Amino acid sequence: MTPLTELTGAGPTQARGRVQEDEVQLLCHGWQVAATPPDGCSHPRELNVATWWPARVPGTAAGALREAGAWQSGDDYDFDAEDWWFRTSFDAAPPDADEQVVLCLEGIATVAEVFVNGERVLDSESMFATHALDIGGLLSATNELAIRCRALAPMLAARRQPRARWRTRLVANGLRFFRTMLLGRAPGFAPGPAAVGPWRGIHLERRRHVAVEDLRLRASVTDAEGQLAVRGRLRALGDSEVFSVEVELSRDGESSRAALALGSIDGAIEVQGGLSLPEVTLWWPHTHGEPALYDARLIVSLATGSVAVNAGRVGFRSLQFGDGGEHDVELDGVDLRVNGVPVFARGCVWTPVDPVGFATSEASMRIALEQARDAGMNLLRVPGTSAYEDDAFHDLCDELGVLVWQDFMFANLDYPISDPAFHAAVTSEARAVLGRLAGRPSLAVLCGNSEVEQQVAMLGLDPSLGRGELFGELLPSLVRESATDALYVPSAPCGGDLPFRTDRGVSSYYGVGGYRRPLEDARRSEVRFAAECLAFSNVPDETAIERMLPNAPNEIVVHHPRWKAGVPRDAGTGWDFEDVRDHYLQRLFEIEPAELRRVDHERYLELSRALTGEVMAETFGEWRRAASPCTGALVLWLRDLAPGAGWGVVDDRGEPKVAYHHLRRALAPVAVWTTDEGLGGVVVHVANDRPTPLKAWLRVALYRDFEQPVDDVEELIELAPHSTRQWNLETLLGRFVDAAWAYRFGPSPHDLIVASLEGDLDADRQQGEDRPDRQLLSQSMRFPAGRPLTTESPAGLGLAACVCELDGEATRLTVRSDRFAYGVRVHVPGFRAVDDAFSIEPGGGISTLLLRREDGAVYAGGWLTALNLAGRVKVSAQPGDRSTTAEAGRLPLNTSSEDRPP
Repeated sequence: MTPLTELTGAGPTQARGRVQEDEVQLLCHGWQVAATPPDGCSHPRELNVATWWPARVPGTAAGALREAGAWQSGDDYDFDAEDWWFRTSFDAAPPDADEQVVLCLEGIATVAEVFVNGERVLDSESMFATHALDIGGLLSATNELAIRCRALAPMLAARRQPRARWRTRLVANGLRFFRTMLLGRAPGFAPGPAAVGPWRGIHLERRRHVAVEDLRLRASVTDAEGQLAVRGRLRALGDSEVFSVEVELSRDGESSRAALALGSIDGAIEVQGGLSLPEVTLWWPHTHGEPALYDARLIVSLATGSVAVNAGRVGFRSLQFGDGGEHDVELDGVDLRVNGVPVFARGCVWTPVDPVGFATSEASMRIALEQARDAGMNLLRVPGTSAYEDDAFHDLCDELGVLVWQDFMFANLDYPISDPAFHAAVTSEARAVLGRLAGRPSLAVLCGNSEVEQQVAMLGLDPSLGRGELFGELLPSLVRESATDALYVPSAPCGGDLPFRTDRGVSSYYGVGGYRRPLEDARRSEVRFAAECLAFSNVPDETAIERMLPNAPNEIVVHHPRWKAGVPRDAGTGWDFEDVRDHYLQRLFEIEPAELRRVDHERYLELSRALTGEVMAETFGEWRRAASPCTGALVLWLRDLAPGAGWGVVDDRGEPKVAYHHLRRALAPVAVWTTDEGLGGVVVHVANDRPTPLKAWLRVALYRDFEQPVDDVEELIELAPHSTRQWNLETLLGRFVDAAWAYRFGPSPHDLIVASLEGDLDADRQQGEDRPDRQLLSQSMRFPAGRPLTTESPAGLGLAACVCELDGEATRLTVRSDRFAYGVRVHVPGFRAVDDAFSIEPGGGISTLLLRREDGAVYAGGWLTALNLAGRVKVSAQPGDRSTTAEAGRLPLNTSSEDRPP
């Protein structure tokens, strides 16, 4: 048996480019999976397996075993050590004369064979390859589909040529020959499970009349006019004949059409042309404006009528990078400008929503991306250790205004680009990726790899070895061929005399973090752009710990093997990232971590939660200020791969950690923060990333003993759109107060500085001096003499809280405190606070929404904790009493623009 030849130029297997009249049959039901020894059987008829598990497709072997209760995260199981067979059956009639029935496989991990009714129709050696096979001639009324995913472990052990010029400790070096994901195969930070199976969707397309083999849309802006360029290739099926093709753009009930020119190439129909839109509505990242999109489609006229082709949505925006060109690989950082406006790019490194089963629904993907957006993140990086995301991810990024840094899937290894078969596979992979992404408004950066140049340089070799033909010639030439305006960066990090220098090019910044440098290093290092940074072992909430260790409620969980399995570490080192966190806990909070774990384990965990969030917020404050050379930074990473204290600011279930809430306030489009300038005092910074002017009150208050007012000042300020300003605190006050307690002439005259931004984000409602209309837009705290870690009773703090229901749609929590309340946490079973881990200035209050974790959740009580509170405070309920939201004075939320019901 020989594999069936794939369709040449078969076009996308996902929704973009699909003809409206095509019938799509999802093959997602009735799947089973079983394991066999490597090469134990080579054909479905040879299968004689006793145990078959139900399987989900898209999905993996690990996902199936997890759902069957045969495996759980943390179990030692090498999914690469066996062959895995997936099988199902489906009904499908043979094609009519003018039809084509295509089996579309969007991704199989990794070395795989596919059988239809016993015929081997495909051999695949790449997890990242998509396939479209014309199987019409094989179909009968009932059909069998079987997939064999071959054991990768024996292949990794085999010697292959060419030999590697360097080796890495990150993963098995044999992986350089295989196009598959490194996550799940990296012992230090992503040990498993390996992705094995049809991890992307499988479906049948019954194509009628016409097939789309290629479709490229490129939107651009000149002055205020938008231009859409269209190129494509169609093929008529059966006796169909194409008479004309038009492109249509529509938005808000208005549409424009233009005819495309038709030509002939290799028996197919080539279409080319475009249209112009005067006064086009621009697409912006959500922090800086509206991500406006236009629906696009092709109208194909046939003798039998017209059919529509889904061309997706397009956004019109210009993209520049500082003073360099769009494809200048030697740019000093990534100075991103959208529509001519500088954008401080901030966000996280993205990880798969479900790194075990890859069975991520569009609804789950939306929740994850909205979570990133609501945290003020405007850039996400899909790293080279992971896998390409599907169209649903990129559609949502376009819609939500989240920019994408897309790595090609290469990391750390010396890839055999001189091998002709590998060269051809990589070329095909890159063209397919660029075909899907190059025209999207959210695509900002394309990166050749993760850490290859750094890997070479840190081994003492010539860094140019890491660039080579693959990243220095092939990929950039394919990027140019795609006609994208995204920036190509050959490697992250790269630039400077050595690729990991932070003050040149693109860096991975772990001065604050893994290298245990003081917080001042974030400024001293002069970071230009951090493609990844601030990796900390972020402690999850109590509920996540209880779920992970349900039978160990009284144990010191940080020593439990399952806990330690979720703590990242660098391979070959005698420390992990929990040790890094403890270093800063001792340095900044002035406590001895080991002793605190010994006498008060719960407090150790709670201070650890706060610590990493405060460090991240402080570091971004340094980088976001106007005088900083930094133009962006991405935290490693957004979401944990497994239960525990991983790098994620969101846990593996999608629940925000304390660090997430600190970042949410620090990255907000409208924000106030302070920096310690030593002998220069304290400087107050305000950012207005929004597209409209900001008129608000800047208020700064100083307190002694975390209660007694020492001094305060307020000033009505105005910020232009997309701007940042700063004020020296003592200039605002009009006198010297040793704000940073740098001169140390005596005890600190104050121990708390509160900077608040008050007003209304709606420009039409900005009321100037009308205090009743003020909302707390943003607030930050600074502690010149140290953090308030001495605990007080609820009565001593004067901390109180109540909830009320708002029109049955949401529940609002209002919190007040007489004294300073530090690091207040909200604990309401069944609900999640939009804002959490906040502090309350003396005599002030905060109000936030409580969102139901699940439909139908009913408020049944809750409590508050705080870092300087002994015990807890009960939350009182006042159902239906909406007056409580007005009682707390300066309300409602630290970043009120996102304080809304879902």
